[in-house]
Amino acid sequence: MSSSSSSSSPLPLQSLKIGIVGFGTFGQFLAKTMIKQGHTTRATSRTDYSQLCHQLDVPFFRDVIPFLEADNDVILICTSILSLSEVLNSMPLHRLKRQTLFVDVLSVKEHPRNVLLQVLPENMDVLCTHPMFGPESGKNGWRDLPLVYEKVRVRNETRMVEMSCEEHDKVAARSQFLSHSIGRILAEMGIESTSMNTKSFETLVKLKESATNDSFDLFSGLFIHNRFAQQELMNLEQSFEKVKQRLLKKMSEQQSLSSV
Repeated sequence: MSSSSSSSSPLPLQSLKIGIVGFGTFGQFLAKTMIKQGHTTRATSRTDYSQLCHQLDVPFFRDVIPFLEADNDVILICTSILSLSEVLNSMPLHRLKRQTLFVDVLSVKEHPRNVLLQVLPENMDVLCTHPMFGPESGKNGWRDLPLVYEKVRVRNETRMVEMSCEEHDKVAARSQFLSHSIGRILAEMGIESTSMNTKSFETLVKLKESATNDSFDLFSGLFIHNRFAQQELMNLEQSFEKVKQRLLKKMSEQQSLSSV
């Protein structure tokens, strides 16, 4: 779906109290825009972001219990993929005082859906999302940028377009994981911009830089917790081998002609 339709007037925003779990780069990026939209945000994280939160005028909770008791309308899960289960299982979720919507923004979807359904009380709502943009592509706003989500357990629905967690992971294994994989391979090759770049090569350099700007934990999380990623990695390896064999066959043919 698109985050906003360019052909219709935007819906009036209701001011929400949004708690953010995990205040790394992406959590900070989301918080800044949500603050601009008039929402109240507060954060908790295993890393101490109290100084940064003070600059952003975002209350930072070192202790997760008062965070859970802070009357949040929404709790936004912005942890890494690999730490999600550990973080959620360590939270005393019975301290929640009201029905709350839990929204994850991880780059895989079946894994967070399963974890959230396992650990959350039954009366808590669950929305699994994947904003298909980041701090760079979304720096000028989110309008018309794609966002995929599944209403896993949502009682109070607003206007939404759905994609199941399974379908998301199938598509993301090819579009996102494959892009990251090729970018990481290019980084291992050490490609750098040259004095005679073609447009195609510039695209490869940008792909490498984009992939390596994200942590290896993110990349490995895309692989470990997306059951479709392993097949895409095998497809990449097999396709590389097919291209290689076609080149070697062509070279052999040319060498045979030259020797006649």
